[in-house]
Amino acid sequence: MDVSWLLVLVQLPQAAAAKHRVAVWRELRKTGAVPLNAGGWVLPDTPAFEPGLARAEELCRRGGGVLAIIGASPRNAGAGELLADAFISARREEWREFEAECGKYEAEIAKEISKQKFTFAELEEEEQSVGRLRRWYRDLKRRDALELEEAAAAEAHLRACESTFDDYANQVYAHMRNAAT
Repeated sequence: MDVSWLLVLVQLPQAAAAKHRVAVWRELRKTGAVPLNAGGWVLPDTPAFEPGLARAEELCRRGGGVLAIIGASPRNAGAGELLADAFISARREEWREFEAECGKYEAEIAKEISKQKFTFAELEEEEQSVGRLRRWYRDLKRRDALELEEAAAAEAHLRACESTFDDYANQVYAHMRNAAT
């Protein structure tokens, strides 16, 4: 795999508050960086990650630290595989977690249907849940710079969740129409 990488080194003074460390850590994770060791992160060198890196750099600066971003080209196959494997493993785990949440969503809708819970309040709650899945998918897709095959399966599962929601919404509206007559 011929990929250029960015190594991100975080250095915060010992006296820096934990909130600064956590804020930098969260921003790097949200951006898609993968931790290699304490203070060392890696991600592919693509423009998609620049805004998140800029935010992480600002958070680090606020904590009195330095965020060093270094372009890295592996010099041997082992180095390239190490970086790629770390990044791919993190993305695959995220896609698995997303797929599991889609399954939980579908099970939740099935439970509501079996209980015949056809209320607008429940519909609104399920709409918020499918919206959360959409946002999560967009975030994962943005981080998936290597375009893993798991993304296609996740997209199909998201579309199934959206269809499940639409079917449930139709049932809620039909139930409300019948209750009003």
